[in-house]
Amino acid sequence: MSFYALTALINAITSTVLGLFVYFKNKSAKTNQAFALFCLSTTVWSYAYCFWQLSNNADSALFWSRVLMAGAIFITISYFYFVLRLLNKINKGKKILIFGFLAFSFFFLANFTSLFVEGVRPKSGFAFWPDTGVLFHPFILIWFFYAFYAIYLLFKSYFVSTGIKRNQIRYILIGTVIGYLGGATNYLLWYDIPIPPIGNWTTTFYLGIVAYAIVKYELMDIRVFAAHILIIALNLIAFAYIFISKTFGEYIIKTLFFLGVLFVSYLLKRSFDQEVKQEQELKRLARKLEKANRKLKQLDRAKSEFISIASHQLRTPLSAIKGFVSLLLEGSYGEVNKKAKEALKKISTSNERLIVLVNDLLNLSRIEAGKMQYDFDYWQIEDIVQEIKDTLLLEAKEKGLYLKVNFPSPPLPKIRIDGAKIKEVISNLVENAVKYTKQGGVKVGFKQKENLIRIIVSDTGIGISRDEMVRLFSKFSRGKNISRLDANGAGLGLFVGRKIVEAHGGRIWAESEDKGKGSRFIVEIPINLDELKKEKKRRKIQSKGVKKFVEEI
Repeated sequence: MSFYALTALINAITSTVLGLFVYFKNKSAKTNQAFALFCLSTTVWSYAYCFWQLSNNADSALFWSRVLMAGAIFITISYFYFVLRLLNKINKGKKILIFGFLAFSFFFLANFTSLFVEGVRPKSGFAFWPDTGVLFHPFILIWFFYAFYAIYLLFKSYFVSTGIKRNQIRYILIGTVIGYLGGATNYLLWYDIPIPPIGNWTTTFYLGIVAYAIVKYELMDIRVFAAHILIIALNLIAFAYIFISKTFGEYIIKTLFFLGVLFVSYLLKRSFDQEVKQEQELKRLARKLEKANRKLKQLDRAKSEFISIASHQLRTPLSAIKGFVSLLLEGSYGEVNKKAKEALKKISTSNERLIVLVNDLLNLSRIEAGKMQYDFDYWQIEDIVQEIKDTLLLEAKEKGLYLKVNFPSPPLPKIRIDGAKIKEVISNLVENAVKYTKQGGVKVGFKQKENLIRIIVSDTGIGISRDEMVRLFSKFSRGKNISRLDANGAGLGLFVGRKIVEAHGGRIWAESEDKGKGSRFIVEIPINLDELKKEKKRRKIQSKGVKKFVEEI
């Protein structure tokens, strides 16, 4: 078999398989029908081309050359129809499409006369190459017109398309240009230009690119179809193998082999079908999840914006309430009786709780937006803890609890922190310890470890279970029994505190034996964040040096 016959056969098989697959994938889709029609034209041309190359006499060669032209006549108009369907431009190109089908139908009728293909004769190494008839010349002009017009429409749509559609058009466009350029080499010898049809193989290349676009961009799942074709082919070969048996025993063995292949094929087909079904379900769920995720992100942004706006709006009236209540308690507006003072104190306490909540919400919105700002400076951590003790000592005494601070001797070195924010973190821990302790009290201790300082807040309170410990520092997380002791709070303090401490290069964690056995909260902060980074880098370099030294040994 010659190179040209072989490439024609490959083109024929490729166009047959792809055309059938596309058509049966969705028989009602106009685009699929159009592509199948184009593949039919290519298939007729390719099979006839193969038989023409295998012909051993002039009459046979003339017949097959006319059959191959019957397919070639409709290649560009059927492809043009496919492009119009693909680009949803069938209404705009309807008139030129009808004209094309009428014109090529006329050439099809003339094809089997000497007006179109006059005869065959030897040319450039081919034993039987066709000669042009008088109608072949207008045909070739119209043929190339529709080929270039289809390419023009694809180019035009490519630059205005986006996403998957743009990728589909790009691959189809590349294949079309290469396929037509290669296919056009078939017409040079018709006009005695001594260039053989070396581009015949590009038809398969074009169909391969379209197949790639189908697999890559989910036009159709050709992989499963190809697997099914392979299974059918194996079964046909196994079945045909039975009839070349020479003995009865060989016939039985080959029959059993065929039945085995048939059974395995059934299992493979079922496996492929299940895989496709699962893949389609996963894609559907993935799209659904992606859509839900986008919606959640939008809601989360809206929530954060709402919290930020609401918190800002609440701060002003709460500050005003705090100020006026304080003035009333001090007697700035006249003497206040005992009952009124008690009421004002309760108002002041509730207001303070609201201020803390609003501050936590504001910090939360800033953290989530990445807009939390820090004012770093060197602070004496003992001074911060002393201020916290002075503020909360009265509250502890009113509950009959002790509040002790074990100050270190000598004093700890100053650390580079945002004093106000670290005070907010430790104050929250001490206040929670006082709040959730019924008997005993709260202790605050210090410990220096290399370049780190630990502040340890321990209590004799309700303790923390293992289940609660896991989600203790999460957003809006509160213990199961905490609401019985204190109904206030939104479960934001520890989350915000963790974020603040982490921004200082430190960490915060809790320890507790179990419920009712008290708890310890440890805040660990580097003495100098910049120095700590340098130290870590230095240790890393040293570690690499040691490792390299060991490897060299």
